[in-house]
Amino acid sequence: MTPAALHWLEQFERYLATERRCSAHTVSNYRRDLQSLRTYCGRNGLEDWAGLDAAHVRTFAARLHAGGLAPRSIQRHLSAVRSFYDFLLREAQVQREGRTAPPAEQDLRALRANPARGVPAPKAVRRLPVTLDADQMARLLAISETTPLAVRDRAIMEMLYSSGLRLAELTALDLVHVDLPDRTVRVLGKGRKERAVPLGRVAAEALERWLKQRAAWATGAEAALFVGRGGRRLGRREIQKRVALWARRQGLAQHVHPHLFRHSFASHLLESGAELRGVQELLGHADIATTQIYTHLDFQHLARIYDAAHPRARRKS
Repeated sequence: MTPAALHWLEQFERYLATERRCSAHTVSNYRRDLQSLRTYCGRNGLEDWAGLDAAHVRTFAARLHAGGLAPRSIQRHLSAVRSFYDFLLREAQVQREGRTAPPAEQDLRALRANPARGVPAPKAVRRLPVTLDADQMARLLAISETTPLAVRDRAIMEMLYSSGLRLAELTALDLVHVDLPDRTVRVLGKGRKERAVPLGRVAAEALERWLKQRAAWATGAEAALFVGRGGRRLGRREIQKRVALWARRQGLAQHVHPHLFRHSFASHLLESGAELRGVQELLGHADIATTQIYTHLDFQHLARIYDAAHPRARRKS
């Protein structure tokens, strides 16, 4: 593609980071998905973004599908393309209104429509989130805190379960985000939206024990709440490894990852009678439809109770 086409990709990334305030992880996902589009354009002789039409986008999606990409991943690719063209159309409007005078090779004024708008993606099967039940979670969290590493890992897992945090939210936490006397945590969620979430008593106690150990680990002016042995902010991959390690040590058969704590947090709240809207606020979901998937898990829980207890449902021995 032309240097001008690459210029607009760079501008889009800057827009995501500065105006949309997307996380580095989200920007990376957009970059990867649009790289696939760029490769497609290169193979089909399309040198600038104005040359792409709806037929091209449909073919692009079909080739992703033929290449074995899952429907949900194709949906994400198309969402990235739509967002990119919405950005280009905004810039085109600015140019048409004369608010900028673009170089000839970066002129977008001929761009009038988003070619990805209305292009359908294959429907993805909506899988219910996997959770741990309360007994499994208690077993996982009953770890022996015989080393500073175990103290830290226990505090991490207690916080994930107590507050329903995303992994990215946890790794971004600084000391100043935690108010232990008030038992609250200030979290920066998706879209850079801040929310306050409660910290349970057990999690607060585990965190207090970690803070006593942290001073011997953290280097210089490191602000991160959780640090590694090198004294720097703990990364996502390291937390994923530690959670999986503890799950094996505690004898859990299934694969355990950090997001499983968030799923379990939401499911256990609803099983205990929490209101859906409240759970939405705690999870930081923009759309309550995202939270509603956990009601299906709650219904499954009720169905199991019914099958086990109702005289007309129980199997004859």
